[in-house]
Amino acid sequence: MPDESPTKSGTGEVRHELEPLVSRIPALSAATDATWLSGTLGDSRAPGPSLYWIDAVVVLPDEAADGMRASLDLEPAAGAPEVADGLEATLPEGDLLQGDALDEAFSAGDWQTTAYLEAQGNRLVLLVVGR
Repeated sequence: MPDESPTKSGTGEVRHELEPLVSRIPALSAATDATWLSGTLGDSRAPGPSLYWIDAVVVLPDEAADGMRASLDLEPAAGAPEVADGLEATLPEGDLLQGDALDEAFSAGDWQTTAYLEAQGNRLVLLVVGR
């Protein structure tokens, strides 16, 4: 069976500035560091508006990560998130947590996020898609 996932394309430039992330996802305003890549989804030959993607590993203050673990209904992630090439080395090595409330906390406007929080730590992995 062929892979149904749209193809991620981008420059491959690994970025670290926070402002472009925070401008799209205000809930990241407390983030202290980020490593991320971005680009478009699908076939560039297809007409119509582009759908953009951002894959990011974000460092939060310890108290923010602890607060999310305490207040959100999170469960162990079934597996590691599939991120763009160049970001794999920054993924947390330990267990990750996920949940609808975590996804919603980091989705804003036209940007829909699938989020993973370290079970022990302060890193957050975000898979963001939007216009």
